[in-house]
Amino acid sequence: MNPELIEKITRSIVEKLEKQSSFEQSSPTDDSQSSVTFWAHTSNANKKVINGPIAEVVEDDSAKELIKFPNIQEVDSTSLPESKMTIPQEENMEPKQQVPGIKNPVNQEELDTLIQKTPARIGIGRAGLRPRTETWLKFRYDHAAAVDAVYGNVNDDLLKRLNLFKVNTQVTDKEVYIRRPDYGRKLSDEAKKCIQEKCTKSPTVQIIVSDGLSSKAIEENVEDVYLSLQQSLKSADLNVGVPFYIEKGRVAVMDDIGELLTPKVVVLLIGERPGLISAESLSAYLCYEPRKGMIEAERMVVSNIHKGGIPPVEAGAYLGTLVQKILKYEASGVSLVQKEQ
Repeated sequence: MNPELIEKITRSIVEKLEKQSSFEQSSPTDDSQSSVTFWAHTSNANKKVINGPIAEVVEDDSAKELIKFPNIQEVDSTSLPESKMTIPQEENMEPKQQVPGIKNPVNQEELDTLIQKTPARIGIGRAGLRPRTETWLKFRYDHAAAVDAVYGNVNDDLLKRLNLFKVNTQVTDKEVYIRRPDYGRKLSDEAKKCIQEKCTKSPTVQIIVSDGLSSKAIEENVEDVYLSLQQSLKSADLNVGVPFYIEKGRVAVMDDIGELLTPKVVVLLIGERPGLISAESLSAYLCYEPRKGMIEAERMVVSNIHKGGIPPVEAGAYLGTLVQKILKYEASGVSLVQKEQ
């Protein structure tokens, strides 16, 4: 740091302390025993003493400057002004004002209406060419939450609570899963064997769960959706197969399930790709008699299931109604829409 700048700042502090203080030292102190000395790096001024109530600055021609502070025990704290001794209580402090996004917008009412209708980042304003600090920090926080959702793992306690056994796709690790989506669409040989041993053949409805691109979505929402869906299917007296969990799965993995178990309807609860609004959004994909080579238009999806979107319990009940409609028309996706018309 610039030594001259240090010297200037030191003088300013001492002068400010002198102005703000309203008391005088009760007795002189012995500099040799009760002071702390700081030497300045440069000073070519003649010897000069700046007296203050708490410190004394001494300058001389030897290019040395010292600041003498009296022994802290010799300063009577009760003599300090009342304003210096009082610590403001939190209830007396004014609430921090939120920094507005766009200052003096052309149409404030219209902007407020738009902001209320979407959680997207609109009307946040700028600081020169850059985002405001608060906006930038919120962006970084949401981005970190999205990364954690992708790379996280579902808690085994949740799977035990829902009585879901675990199988894997052909993915070996998360990096491969992200780079090679096709690996996540196919079950491993061990998984196929396990499913054939533990699951019933040809159920009316087969429920499967997968972390997909958001483990957070499973942990936050799947229990409510799953239990509500089960209750809805039970009320409709539908035969439900043994549910299970697929780690690092993609949507099209339901085609492999269709080949193995030949259910009428497959319901896949899977974590959505996280965004900067929510990293815990769940999707439910449904398909009538899925098989290998099935086009995406034959699937249907209920997305945005989370506390800020479709309530999980409500989504589960709706999925049960949708399953009944698929069974009635024996179709899903675009084919279901065409048959309904």
